[in-house]
Amino acid sequence: IVIHGIGYIIMYCPIVFQWATVRLERGAKENNHPLYKPYSNAIIAKEPTSLEEEIKEIRRSGSNKDLDSASEFEMSDIFYFARRGVESIMDDEVTKRFSAEELESWNLLTRSNYNFQYISLRLTVLWGLGLLIRYGLLLPLRYMIKNLLSEKVHLMCYRICVRALTAIITYHDSENKPKNGGICVANHTSPIDVIILASDGCYAMVGQIHGGLMGVIQRSMVKACPHVWFERSEVKDRHLVAKRLSDHVDDKTKLPILIFPEGTCINNTSVMMFKKGSFEIGTTVYPVAIKYDPRFGDAFWNSSKFGMVNYLLRMMSSWAIVCSVWYLPPMSREEGEDAVHFANRVKAAIARQGGLVDLLWDGGLKRDKVKDTFKEEQQKLYSKMLVGTQEDRSRS
Repeated sequence: IVIHGIGYIIMYCPIVFQWATVRLERGAKENNHPLYKPYSNAIIAKEPTSLEEEIKEIRRSGSNKDLDSASEFEMSDIFYFARRGVESIMDDEVTKRFSAEELESWNLLTRSNYNFQYISLRLTVLWGLGLLIRYGLLLPLRYMIKNLLSEKVHLMCYRICVRALTAIITYHDSENKPKNGGICVANHTSPIDVIILASDGCYAMVGQIHGGLMGVIQRSMVKACPHVWFERSEVKDRHLVAKRLSDHVDDKTKLPILIFPEGTCINNTSVMMFKKGSFEIGTTVYPVAIKYDPRFGDAFWNSSKFGMVNYLLRMMSSWAIVCSVWYLPPMSREEGEDAVHFANRVKAAIARQGGLVDLLWDGGLKRDKVKDTFKEEQQKLYSKMLVGTQEDRSRS
């Protein structure tokens, strides 16, 4: 209703402005008040003429000599260049382009009428009404109510998406929902995990900037809420990522950050290694466990096999998306606990609540090769076993 009302006000504003300008000019004429004419395009009004024509005009008015002898110098020619110099100083066509545009009608703002004086009661009331609308309605609506409207619109849009997928979601322990200044971490099965969680609360998303359809969605989301998107080159800079996240959670007015620490989609049978970056921030962590019922539709996104559009088509053509969401009690890093152990403790709590298998393997192994550190660790274990066996034999 408010948006429609503002739309009608904007639609009829030009008519009101024209009426106010006419009334202002009429009142100034009746009261003999000099009125500044904002719609004069130049301080000095002059017709466009050539140099030759103007010099001939000067000579005609100040000399009786034959005008055909234009090649000869006359003292009166100096007046043309002197006049042009003074006009350029008073009416500089370059400098005046860097000041506010002079309007042809009064827009009920002070800047378009520099010599404002009282004209009539109706005009003053109209200006006061505009002042009340601008400072009493538009300003609070733009700055103070923005967050409230953004939250309502976000929830409405995500819930529309949930209904489009015929998602049946059961939320448990809502008293533990994430709060501003914290980080929400959850196991990751599908891109629709975001929709599942955001339909019950607003979050600031964190992730890598994508192209295609996902990139269009990301650019649209960041216009309404301060999400944290990273370029592909920035993701590898751990210090930059940590600083961006820390700056966000330090502002208690900003939404809680939603992070999927696994970094990739898992088929909802287990929880794999949590990246430690989000657990180094030193803020409250709100664990969330998501468990899908595969009997009605498989929510797992195999990104190496299906594109985003193909995946969404499969989701919308399934029977339904049935899942349960558990909000676990908030957890904080204990004294002397490093980020890796804290991440494993949170991961274990999510796996236990969701009935998932707790794995130590990195989910990135589905795309990358096994790190040399894992190979070296197995080699060390095997070498210790051989050394121990040889020692036992030598004793016997």
